[in-house]
Amino acid sequence: MTIIRVTKEFDFEMAHALWNYDGACKNIHGHSYRLYVTISGMPLNDESNVKFGMVMDFKDLKSIVKNNVINILDHSLVVYRNAAGPSLDQVKIMYEKVHVFDFQPTCENLVTYIAEILGKKMPDHVALFSVKLYETATSFAEWYASDNNS
Repeated sequence: MTIIRVTKEFDFEMAHALWNYDGACKNIHGHSYRLYVTISGMPLNDESNVKFGMVMDFKDLKSIVKNNVINILDHSLVVYRNAAGPSLDQVKIMYEKVHVFDFQPTCENLVTYIAEILGKKMPDHVALFSVKLYETATSFAEWYASDNNS
């Protein structure tokens, strides 16, 4: 039994603000995020299957991530619910992609959020192994299934 890890890279643009933060990031600002999604599993060993030799077709992984994460977060504004108020209601009227989350939209919380979404969307024959989210070219947060399975 050979377990293989397969990784696909994505990028998206997103703005956020950190509620009650003591620095410049308390203001709305944007990032060019880079996302790495790694799954693990055994390559299919059925010669009659069109996916023979693959853990998962990269096209299928791309579809899952794009439909459940990228298409939602790309070119959006994300804020914590405690930042919501009358002025945010105006912003939501003016722009279509404003998301109010129940968590502070730090890189650490965003990578956890993404992992929770993707973990539920993976086919039965693969497992979400890790998610790495770069907020800047030199700063990232990582989520590993092995650290989070109790």
